[in-house]
Amino acid sequence: MEIREVTYLAIAVRIAVAVLLGGIIGFERGMKNRPAGLRTYMLVCVGSCLIMLTNQYIFQVFKTGDPVRMGAQVVSGIGFLGAGTIVVTRRNQIKGLTTAAGLWASAAVGLAVGVGLYEAAILGGLVIFLVLSIIHRWDHQMRSHSKVVETYVELSKEISLGDFMRKIRSMGLEIENIRTEYESSIQEERHAYIVSLRSKVKRDHEELFQSIGDIPGVVYVEGL
Repeated sequence: MEIREVTYLAIAVRIAVAVLLGGIIGFERGMKNRPAGLRTYMLVCVGSCLIMLTNQYIFQVFKTGDPVRMGAQVVSGIGFLGAGTIVVTRRNQIKGLTTAAGLWASAAVGLAVGVGLYEAAILGGLVIFLVLSIIHRWDHQMRSHSKVVETYVELSKEISLGDFMRKIRSMGLEIENIRTEYESSIQEERHAYIVSLRSKVKRDHEELFQSIGDIPGVVYVEGL
């Protein structure tokens, strides 16, 4: 029953489990090249754990309050954070997810420190720092070898969209979605597209973009 109470052992175990579970969820999302990947889910999970630890500490030590009230506020408050920091660019790129999660998790550390739960705040803060600084490389490596990739492609008028699609399929790639970028097409007098590609095997994205750029008629290619 010791790990059910707020003790040193309970703090370490719960944060470790939060990191593990958040990492598992983030890894799965990252492999599918979703905007919210490994670090984002880890941060949200660790932050939620810290808030519940803090709430339980208040209830256990001061014998007052609702032990789940602070956790409920997280659910309603996360939307405001996302609205202020997440940006969708013209090419449908989503920016700011990790920043949003980092701010939210940092707020959880502040709550823990403010109530006097220093052990959880210090350990959780170190974990958040490690996620943002060290695991960034692992997250980037995972995304750069995922089977699904969003690509921006510009074609000259010398090649039709049908010919381009046939070339892509001959490379062992599947086209999951394709849409026209009308603004780029008009300004540059080229056919611009956002193409969602899926590979049957893991491939380095830089090599993949190089192969697509070597197709006759492809003027420009960039990963999103």
